[in-house]
Amino acid sequence: MTITIGVHNSNPTLYYLSRLDYAAEELAAVGETAAFHTYDNGVRTGELLTQGVIDFGGTGSTPPITAQAAGHDLVYTAVSAPRPDHGALLVTEDGPVRTVADLKGGTVHLAIGSWQTHLVAKALDDAGLSYATDITAVRGDEHSERLLRSGGISAWVAQGAQLAAARRSGGLRVLVPTADVLTDRSVYFTRRDLAEQRPEVVAALTRALHRADAWAAEHPGEAAEIAAAHQGGTADDWETALRALPWRTEEVSGTFLAEQQRAADVFVRTGFIEHPVTVAHAVAARS
Repeated sequence: MTITIGVHNSNPTLYYLSRLDYAAEELAAVGETAAFHTYDNGVRTGELLTQGVIDFGGTGSTPPITAQAAGHDLVYTAVSAPRPDHGALLVTEDGPVRTVADLKGGTVHLAIGSWQTHLVAKALDDAGLSYATDITAVRGDEHSERLLRSGGISAWVAQGAQLAAARRSGGLRVLVPTADVLTDRSVYFTRRDLAEQRPEVVAALTRALHRADAWAAEHPGEAAEIAAAHQGGTADDWETALRALPWRTEEVSGTFLAEQQRAADVFVRTGFIEHPVTVAHAVAARS
């Protein structure tokens, strides 16, 4: 059997795992082979799992919640340590937005459906505002930083090398530190049939994640060169971004499930998802 692992640019551990031999080695130990399927939008991970296009994937913390809300039967397998410096909600230093309340009526650029939606929705909710009605959320692109600096938008959620480059250029400030709002973990998940019928495969994949994390932590310069060549930006900015990540994969804990449930409840309250989600359902049944 071939185990197909989903890969997209927004999940750093899987991004580097696809460029190393660890998945093949660990899966060979349980009699399986590894393949990788590359796609652009991590929000599609639940859909791709259900369709059988991939067998295992990873995203930020938001896509598995929206996948559950859409009826996809997924199971969490592992999570990263918190990533407080992975991204930030930025505004101009001298602009009119001084507090989250000042975003009301404004436009915010972000990666809609990712952890960035969670960050903005929770920050607004804490300030008594609604993601659905009090801001205009627009998918960020290569023009987001320019628009923010020129006053064309109120705020922008940046991450990775883009965030490092924006900070290096100056003139922008963090409106709300990510760690004040959410843990911003990488989250790994699979279909229920694989999780419950082949736990040794999940264990092998988790070992491969640990090895990819260790490689990236030990080779930040090489990892930065790979990302810059493939995704753009400078190697220096990528190295700054990669050094800010914890590079540690952990078990799915009660603490994590509680974090996810709080996020799911915010998404229902703010209208980002239509129906309540019970996060604990995305756990493999014990044999």
